Amino acid sequence: MSSSTDRRNIAVGPRNGGAAVKGVTQRVHSPNQSRNDPLEEDVQAFLIDEDQLHTFDDLTKVNPVTPATVLKCLQARYRLKVFYTHAGCTLVALNPFQPIPDLYSVDVMKEYHYATQPQEFKPHIFIVAEEAYRNVQGQLEPVNQSLVVSGESGAGKTWTSRCLMKYYATVAASAQAVSSQDAAERIERRVLDSNPLMEAFGNACTLRNSNSSRFGKYIQLQLDRAQLLVGASVQTYLLEKTRVACQPANERNFHIFYQMMKGATDEQRTDWMMPQDQGFVWLPNCEKQIEEDGFLETVEAMVHLGIDAERQRQIFRILAGILQLGNVSFCSSTNESQPCDLDQHSEDFLQRAGELLGVPAEELCRCLRVRTLKAGKQNVLKPCSRAECGVRRDCLAKVVYGQLFEWLVTFINSCICADQSKWRNFIGVLDVYGFECFQINNLEQLCINYANEKLQQHFVAHYLRAQQEEYVSEGLEWSFVKYQDNQSCLDLLEGSPISVFSLLNEESRLNRASDSTALRGRLEKELGGNDNICWDKFSKVPHFTVAHYAGKVSYQLEGMVDKNKDPVPPELIGLLQKSDSLLLHEIFSDKETEIPNSKGLSRVTVISKFKNSLENLMKLLLTTAPHYTRCIKPNSDCRPLTFKNGEVILQLEACGIVETIHISAAGFPIRIPLKSFVQRYGPIGKCSASSRLDADLDAKGANVLPQQVEQLLRVALQHNASRDERRLLVHCGKTKVFLTQPMLDLLEDRRGKVLSRCAFTIQCCWLRHQRRRRLACQQSATLIQAAVRSWLVQKRIRRWNGAASVIQNTWRKWRALLKSLAEAELDDAEDLSADDSPALSAVVRERGSVQLSSCQEPVPVRGWPMGLALASAPSITVSLTATGFQKMISVMTSLNLPSRRGEYKVETNQYKQGLASIRARPRGSVKLHYQRSPLLYADMQPDLKCDVTGFNEILLEKTL
Repeated sequence: MSSSTDRRNIAVGPRNGGAAVKGVTQRVHSPNQSRNDPLEEDVQAFLIDEDQLHTFDDLTKVNPVTPATVLKCLQARYRLKVFYTHAGCTLVALNPFQPIPDLYSVDVMKEYHYATQPQEFKPHIFIVAEEAYRNVQGQLEPVNQSLVVSGESGAGKTWTSRCLMKYYATVAASAQAVSSQDAAERIERRVLDSNPLMEAFGNACTLRNSNSSRFGKYIQLQLDRAQLLVGASVQTYLLEKTRVACQPANERNFHIFYQMMKGATDEQRTDWMMPQDQGFVWLPNCEKQIEEDGFLETVEAMVHLGIDAERQRQIFRILAGILQLGNVSFCSSTNESQPCDLDQHSEDFLQRAGELLGVPAEELCRCLRVRTLKAGKQNVLKPCSRAECGVRRDCLAKVVYGQLFEWLVTFINSCICADQSKWRNFIGVLDVYGFECFQINNLEQLCINYANEKLQQHFVAHYLRAQQEEYVSEGLEWSFVKYQDNQSCLDLLEGSPISVFSLLNEESRLNRASDSTALRGRLEKELGGNDNICWDKFSKVPHFTVAHYAGKVSYQLEGMVDKNKDPVPPELIGLLQKSDSLLLHEIFSDKETEIPNSKGLSRVTVISKFKNSLENLMKLLLTTAPHYTRCIKPNSDCRPLTFKNGEVILQLEACGIVETIHISAAGFPIRIPLKSFVQRYGPIGKCSASSRLDADLDAKGANVLPQQVEQLLRVALQHNASRDERRLLVHCGKTKVFLTQPMLDLLEDRRGKVLSRCAFTIQCCWLRHQRRRRLACQQSATLIQAAVRSWLVQKRIRRWNGAASVIQNTWRKWRALLKSLAEAELDDAEDLSADDSPALSAVVRERGSVQLSSCQEPVPVRGWPMGLALASAPSITVSLTATGFQKMISVMTSLNLPSRRGEYKVETNQYKQGLASIRARPRGSVKLHYQRSPLLYADMQPDLKCDVTGFNEILLEKTL
């Protein structure tokens, strides 16, 4: 957090707070003051108080602003391991040259992301990232953002870009993606995995940096309407493919070759034909160990991006073939009409290279040693010299690696790029090669430094020049701050009609051998009047020196034209198109194989392609809101926590840091249109809503806006600030309001308080409305519930009454039916008189004797009032009368009463043959009444001492 001593009564903010308030004045000194000039008293007083220098988290607070004071402040912070410092609109980042894991943890990311005011925290790269992300969320025009990371080689640009991408992959990830178990399919993981893969194929260890980007890239992080990361796309610029075949002294080739050498298994080495003891010409300094030599990390990134094992094998075999090709050397032939001979140790290397690249070794050897010329309609074969054979070998390696790198970038884009309909805005991260100056500089360094010149011009045009010109056009009292404008250097390099690039392109398109001495003479003749170019007349090496914004760089002309041509022999392309390697065949299937003739002078050169791509990048940057991060290299030896004043101050002056601080400290970095200002801060002055404001504008015109702005400013400042203090904080221009960061913080604070009060009032009204509505709903619900309950009770009672009536009616009908059945079952006199049974004989009727009969059918046993038929007597019929002893026997027979021994014995058929109840003589079939007859409930074996009941009370009472 910022020191409490830096805060004033009107909140001198941590950023862009150059203007002081409440008696603290801001003195601006001339930026042209050199660090060698004698220091003034105030500068000396500033430098003496070294104990407080580390507290200046924004260089606009430095008073006075001179290169010496800025340098001393950065040195004090660097000594305390504070590596980030604000410098107005830019962020200065010092490379610590050692890992600081706690500085970039996920907890720190979330802390800056969820902070209400991230600017109040310590300066950090995450503040810049969060500011850009919130601009996208707020849809502030222009909505698309660009994070421009610049600096010298080794200043930490690649690491800074990596941190930015990791930040957005963390804070812009959807909750569904975070909770997903399949992490390999997450777009955030794929975006992050694209970095180590491109660094392995595009970065190398140089004298200035162990992980130097040898290509430029602009990564667009694609966000949807909810500002969630849904995809990304990568645009690359000018890969230094010449490094494949030519490595400067004490430097290395691309990382991927060393990763293969150090991380491959024995099985993989056998497949790649790379024995342990084999050395390669194109792999110098192989014994050097650096952090980027992680083969497993590269393979893991390939897997996450969807490159399967077979495709990985094809890629590594191509790379191994390039290394084997580098060991092939040639000997001059004794006969000039014959092709060059292979070195005695090169045949094996050539055989391996051909097998790994999928081409016949004999045809590969012929293409390297013989070139095809077109004479009319015929092709003429011409043997190549030893030097030409080496050039063709190097050209084959460069074109294969370059096309492989382009295919890899295309594959990555196909994996991580979202459909156009899924994303709305983007945040671009620009990471380009830093400014370079070596002992020998060629076309690569010229293009790299030209790109840095374009970025510096973009910064100058966007901030330094445009801001000051806008002050004047808006009527501010402003005295221009002088700054270093590099437009003259750009005119020298790319101007029209004559420039360095135009002369190089013209020389490259001529169908003749290049002459560096003649080219130097032409450059001196055409561009000798430009102050940004010069020559060392005592040097025997053809060269030219350009005065860049970051210093002078001498470029060697030898080989520059050939590199600009970038010739690729067509027979080599045709050979690769017929390769057995599926990947090589796919890469080169659409390449042209026609042999160029003498009229083909309009082919595209390396400079023209790079210039066009860079211009497209600049157009894209102009449509976005830029955020600048200046990376500073504290020492050229890459030693941890070592600060060299001379090297740092040269970078500060070259990047225009001091001028930026001057303009930010004395100027107004926040500019808001008058209408937008009134609409946003209108609640402070109790102004009307935006709808009424538009009506006032139509009625009174635009003159009402300045009056409303003045009223708002008076209310915001509460008449506490004097006129001079107000001019240091805010200025109302013709169409915009110009603010400093402290004034913006003050306005936002007042607006927040007003909105809080309004929100509290709205909440009270809403809660009261909800309470009343809830009470009314409760009362209505009570009435509805009472009515429903009453209706349900009435409905239930009606159902009960209806059911009771049905039961009663049914019961009455059942009782009547039973009664009728009982009456039908009783044998009365009418039934007996109507019975047509045969009459008994008089003897039987009188005596009641037993009559034996020869009839085989059962004969009814008549005993009034019921008759029993003993079906078990097949031939004997017992017939009883209904008098005296006969009645008793009839009853005993029905009830299965036990008989006394020796007196009488009666067998019944109640259990064995069944009991038939017959009330009258059966006619036809006999129906047994089991279901409804009272016989079902008869007591079949009553106790002897008990009265006989329960059989058929009605019948028994009448019978007994």
